[in-house]
Amino acid sequence: MVTSGETDVIVVGAGVVGLTTAIRLAEAGLSVRVLADQPPERTTSASAGASWGPYMVSDPRVLHWSEQTRLTLEKIAEDPHSGVRLVRGLEVAPYPVDPPLWALGVQDFELCRPEELPPPYVCGWRYTIPLVDMPRYLGYLIRRLDAVGVAVEIGVIGSFRELVGRARTMVNCTGLGSRHLVPDDEVFPTRGQLVIVDNPGIDSFFQDHAENEELTYFLPHGDHVVLGGSALQRSDSLEPDRVAARAIIERCAAVEPRLRQARVREIRVGLRPSRSRVRVERDVVDGVPIIHNYGHGGSGLTLSWGCADEVLTLSGLQ
Repeated sequence: MVTSGETDVIVVGAGVVGLTTAIRLAEAGLSVRVLADQPPERTTSASAGASWGPYMVSDPRVLHWSEQTRLTLEKIAEDPHSGVRLVRGLEVAPYPVDPPLWALGVQDFELCRPEELPPPYVCGWRYTIPLVDMPRYLGYLIRRLDAVGVAVEIGVIGSFRELVGRARTMVNCTGLGSRHLVPDDEVFPTRGQLVIVDNPGIDSFFQDHAENEELTYFLPHGDHVVLGGSALQRSDSLEPDRVAARAIIERCAAVEPRLRQARVREIRVGLRPSRSRVRVERDVVDGVPIIHNYGHGGSGLTLSWGCADEVLTLSGLQ
C-alpha cells in the first residue's frame, strides 16, 4: 500500500512509459513516487524487441512524440551501459509504399534500389536508428531514478481513488491495467512473441514494414539477436508458442541464413497495450488531477520521451 504524506506526483506503472515519465518529472525538480504492481523487469516492456519507430499506434501527435524520443535516445546511446545503440539497417515492404514521415527525418535515410532487396520485397530504405536492449535499458532508467532519490514501490491498488490525498497530481502509466483502473474498455491486448538467439555475426538490423499478425525482423544486440515477431490482437496468453517460434526463425533465416542454426536462448511473450488512439490527457479523480499516459500499442519505447514531455506540460507543476 502507498503510505501517507503528500508528494507532487505519484506515477502508477513501472514499464518504459512509467519510468521515463517519472524521470522527466523528477529531473524537472518535482517530488515523485512510482507505484507499480510489478517491478520493471516483469513488465511488458522487458519483453520488447526493441527498435525505434512508430508501430501499431494511431494519434496525430505521434510524429512529434517519436521525433523527440529519437533525439533523446541518440543522446542516451552515448552511455555504453544504457542498452541503447545506434545501428544502421534495412526496412522493407513486399509492395510499393511511400516511406513514413517519421523515417524521412532520420539524417542518413536513403531509398534502396530494387536489386538491393531480398525477395519478395520490392520497396525499402536504409537508415540508422536506436536499437534498445530492453532489460539493460530498464536498468539504466532505474539508475537514473535512483540518482534523483526515486524508487519503485511495489503495491496493488484497486482504484485511483485510493491515491487521492497522497499527491498533488497522479499519472496513469498502467498500460493494460487501465482497462479496469480507469476503467477503459477501449484498451485491449495484442500478443507479441520474440525468439532470442546467439548472434552468429550480424551487425545490422532488418525489419519488414508491416502491421499484420506475422512479422519478420531481427535486431542485433551484441552477443544475441532478437527475432520477431507476431501481433495477435485480443489474445492475452503469455504461454510461448513453439510452432510460432519456429516460424519466426524460418522467416528471419530466409533473409539471413546464418540465423537458422543459431542457438535459441529464450522465447519472450508480451502483451502490447493497444487502443484506437494513444491517451495522453488530463482528467480529474475526486478533485485531484490525473494525467493519463497509456494505449501506446507497440510504440511504448518509441513515444516514451515525447509523451513524458507532454505529461510534464500537462501537469502544470514545473
